[in-house]
Amino acid sequence: MNHPRATPATPATPEPLETAIPTGSEAAPHPPGVPGADGTTPAVPATALAAPVITPPHPAATPLAELHRFLGARLDAAARAWLDQALAEAAAHPGTHGPISVWELRLAEAGRRCGAAHADAARVLILYAARADTEALTRVYDQGTADERRAVLHALPHLVPGPGARPLVEDALRTNDTRLVAAAVGPYGARHLDAHAWRHAVLKCLFTGVPLDRVADLARRARGDAELARMLGDHADERTAAGRPVPEDLHRVRALALAPAEPASAGPAPSCTPSHTTDDPHGKES
Repeated sequence: MNHPRATPATPATPEPLETAIPTGSEAAPHPPGVPGADGTTPAVPATALAAPVITPPHPAATPLAELHRFLGARLDAAARAWLDQALAEAAAHPGTHGPISVWELRLAEAGRRCGAAHADAARVLILYAARADTEALTRVYDQGTADERRAVLHALPHLVPGPGARPLVEDALRTNDTRLVAAAVGPYGARHLDAHAWRHAVLKCLFTGVPLDRVADLARRARGDAELARMLGDHADERTAAGRPVPEDLHRVRALALAPAEPASAGPAPSCTPSHTTDDPHGKES
């Protein structure tokens, strides 16, 4: 489109020709990463490579409606359409049907359809839409891949109000898969593991290199736990004797364990029971 040349009311100082019309190597610079006529390729500026890092919400600790909104904002159109269809199928045919249900097939597809960064959240939403009970969750855990097992562990606080799925958490803690261990010490494990099992879960994190920040409800459960303080002290002594560094978060948690226990609250204990009025990704009670 041709634009009329504007005539300024007040004459402006003219720009020198040598700067107004670049010549030589300054004329028509090549885009970064595209080879120029001289065969050189300009480097891509670091600022062009940098992109804001958005951490996906934790699927075990995030209300499901919020998780669904996050995926809706991050997935492309094809992935959103696939997820909407998978959720509708799971809601229409919940539970178990034959050797394998259609929603179980969708669990296996989630990584390919939604990408690795969002697959956990997609699988949790599908499990919830299918109203998977402890028996169904156990079957998926026993027969699924490591990714599907991790999704089951993330789904537990949304689907299982009582300790019935604790064997799945205990099984994950017996593995050396750090992703499963980290999922096992989430909100469900924090609520339903007894003191002995929970202390050993904390040690398992230290042995496998899972940061203790991944342990849900760590401050409350660790505070004033003299036995945990003793176990952490022994572990630190063993690492020191072997010439190995002691993780910094061990000292932090041991300090918590040595602190006086907080007085018991008169209010009800925090619940991991899902709220159907706020967590349902479809916005309705089930």
